[in-house]
Amino acid sequence: MGNSDETGANGAGTTRRGYSRMMTHAIRTTRGDRLRSAAAGLSAAVVAVGLAELVAAVVEPSASPFAVIGSGLIDLAPSWAKDTAIALFGTGDKAALITGIALVLAALAAAAGILESWRSGVGAVIVGGLGALTLVAAMIRPGAGPFAWLPGLVAAVVAVVALRLLTRRLRPIAGFAPDHEDRRRFLLWTAGTAAAGLIALAVGNVARGATRSIDAVREALHLPKAAAPAAAVPSAAELAIPGLAPVVTPNTDFYRIDTALIVPRVDPADWSLRIHGMVDHEVTVTWDELLALPMTESFVTLACVSNEVGGSLIGNARWLGHPVRELLARAGVRSDADMVLSTSIDGFTASTPLEALTDDRDALLAIGMNGEPLPIEHGFPVRMVVPGLYGYVSATKWVTELEVTRFDRAMGYWTPRGWSDHGPIKLQSRIDVPRGGRVIEAGDSVIAGMAWQQHVGIAGVEVRVDGGPWRSADLAAPISADTWVQWSMPWAAESGSHTIECRALSVDGDTQVEQQAPPAPDGAQGWHRVDVTVD
Repeated sequence: MGNSDETGANGAGTTRRGYSRMMTHAIRTTRGDRLRSAAAGLSAAVVAVGLAELVAAVVEPSASPFAVIGSGLIDLAPSWAKDTAIALFGTGDKAALITGIALVLAALAAAAGILESWRSGVGAVIVGGLGALTLVAAMIRPGAGPFAWLPGLVAAVVAVVALRLLTRRLRPIAGFAPDHEDRRRFLLWTAGTAAAGLIALAVGNVARGATRSIDAVREALHLPKAAAPAAAVPSAAELAIPGLAPVVTPNTDFYRIDTALIVPRVDPADWSLRIHGMVDHEVTVTWDELLALPMTESFVTLACVSNEVGGSLIGNARWLGHPVRELLARAGVRSDADMVLSTSIDGFTASTPLEALTDDRDALLAIGMNGEPLPIEHGFPVRMVVPGLYGYVSATKWVTELEVTRFDRAMGYWTPRGWSDHGPIKLQSRIDVPRGGRVIEAGDSVIAGMAWQQHVGIAGVEVRVDGGPWRSADLAAPISADTWVQWSMPWAAESGSHTIECRALSVDGDTQVEQQAPPAPDGAQGWHRVDVTVD
């Protein structure tokens, strides 16, 4: 009996010690499997996003998970965040945003995989919640279609199912006797799941362009001839100085700043423009009707309000379109209206002063850019072009609606986000040659740049070096008051470090102000300065 008791006690002790050792081993193995758990979460996210993007491409392209989440972030971003993104990434701000979203999603998915392997259901709630967030964001977007909810639902369901299945295959590995074959099978399942997601994503991209090739429609389009063609560019407008921006910006180099993460692909056959609000009668114009109207051609320089002093978010092009004032006159604008709220197909809005659309400037409903149909990313098939105003209050791309209203009744997209509601272009100039921070050779050189104040015009540019006296630069022949103008000044560059400054003079007699101001709320200002070293 005594021996039996001793054996039982020893057996119990051995069992407790063995259980303790196995628990320690299980905990240690769980820590070692964190990378595999994270991989399970990442794979679940990849297959969920890939299938959701495929579904969006087929039934509702605007409900793409990346698009709705990114658009929501853009909508919620304060002005300083928008300015910072543009200052850091320029026209690559959207690619940077999508990359950022992907990295955050990857981190959350990896964490969800680890949490799901630790306690069943926790990680599933995280990935399912992300899908549900996408669903809600898609449904509340302006112009959401009847199936806007579907991609988000697919993302939520697929993410939860994939994560649960993968982590179940992972658990035997984290038990008391991990097996190499189990690990191999888990890795194969994980890699296969991720590969399926990447394939779905690739197929979705193909499907998005295959429904009807808007590129082919655009390339086959023949623009009508202008009833009022633009005057030829004066030969003296282009100084042909290396490093100086061309007076007419090629379409491929024209800056692009807008809120569209996925560029709208609008079939002209489905496009129409509705003019309503404070008018005598509503007017709707179809694509064919627009093409039949008399066209005006005009060189107009467009600028983004986010352009820093000396920045490159500005370009000049030859636009073809029908004057907006003619369409407003057809609708009959009421005398107490003072603003037109233009709306893009993606929900963006701009508040344009009515005066700028009805006076003698060439405010156009544009269909052509530098002799070809509008590029898709620049508003094909139709956009607005208004000289003298920053783009955020005038240059609506993919425009589908003009509401005649008042500033005290409606606001454009950026006004409630802290930007001014009128946005007239400020008098500005910049130095293109020499570039700041460059080292140049001593001797005869040149200082050159651009100056602009659209719908006012440039009378001159002055330059000074190292705080010395202001000297008048030579002004190239302007195309018109609605375009920028090149300028240059000879410079005998002496060895050493130098600071070069410029300021513009307007036709109205104004001088560009020295005091620096940021883009918000109504455009940057200040003299442009560059520091160069002469060797």
